[in-house]
Amino acid sequence: MENILVAGANGSTGKKVVNLLKSSQYFNPIAMVRKEEQQKQFETEGIDVVLADLTKDLTSAVKDVDKVVFAAGSGGENVVEVDQEGAKRLMAVSKMANVKRFVMLSSMGADHPEKADELKAYLQAKHNADEHLKESGLKYTIVRPGTLNDSEGNSRIELKEKLNKRGEISRADVAQTLVKSLHDDAPYNVTFEILEGDTLIGEAMTNLNANVI
Repeated sequence: MENILVAGANGSTGKKVVNLLKSSQYFNPIAMVRKEEQQKQFETEGIDVVLADLTKDLTSAVKDVDKVVFAAGSGGENVVEVDQEGAKRLMAVSKMANVKRFVMLSSMGADHPEKADELKAYLQAKHNADEHLKESGLKYTIVRPGTLNDSEGNSRIELKEKLNKRGEISRADVAQTLVKSLHDDAPYNVTFEILEGDTLIGEAMTNLNANVI
């Protein structure tokens, strides 16, 4: 099984990613958290944990890690230091550790943050992190969902490199898409947008793969 570091494991989407990985036959989650009480919570559930802070040295966080999911966020409070520079720090140590794939949870609008009416600083930080990842030399997948909601999800999405429309998607379906992106046969070095839709997530990823190839 491959060890998957989940940055932002204690967040709403990150927790769903960790739970999906835990039930997978291919992956073993390593929850990256900042606080000891969060660490205990995951350890109680039998999940491996690493205590690390995106604003500090992250070398120890990637020990024995095969792939990374970046689902962390500052909640708008410290977007440059966490969403941008924290992501860059994790990319740097991932590269040194020969991590095989880096899956980034980004956001619709991060391609052109200057056009945003709101969340401009956040989208700019995500844009800068995404661009840095593209140039990092890591195998990457950048997933840009629309507005997140807490509905159950149905494992069906609409996926394109650019959807040219706005909409919503459940955190459950975003988490599934992030986990699917970890598989060796999933497309890599790609950036795509997702919304709720009618196509099964696996099928949507396969269709993208065919288009990329």
